[in-house]
Amino acid sequence: MRWLRCGVFADDEGLEFVRDVIRREVAARSATLVGPLEVRGELGGGVSAEEMYGDLREQWEIEHPGQDPGARRPVEVAVRVRCSLRVWRALRKGVLRGLCPEGDAPHVCRVPWAAR
Repeated sequence: MRWLRCGVFADDEGLEFVRDVIRREVAARSATLVGPLEVRGELGGGVSAEEMYGDLREQWEIEHPGQDPGARRPVEVAVRVRCSLRVWRALRKGVLRGLCPEGDAPHVCRVPWAAR
């Protein structure tokens, strides 16, 4: 089993979008979700999602000047999957591509994200 994790700056609607991307990619690669998809504000070891992914707030402010972030907050989305390392790598790439599918040209992602 392997962990799939990424930080996002999202509200409830954005988190549902992230969940959908993950579910779709897991199903497409015949991997198996093990347990629930977790949304974490605390990452353990005294580190918060704000500390780890707080720069996503700044990214959103730059990409959406003057707009209120509303209920968006930096969190880590984490889920355990059962799959080979090769499938996990493809799954991770697919999830990241799904979070911001616009291609290589400069653009604004629907939900700012960071992978670790």
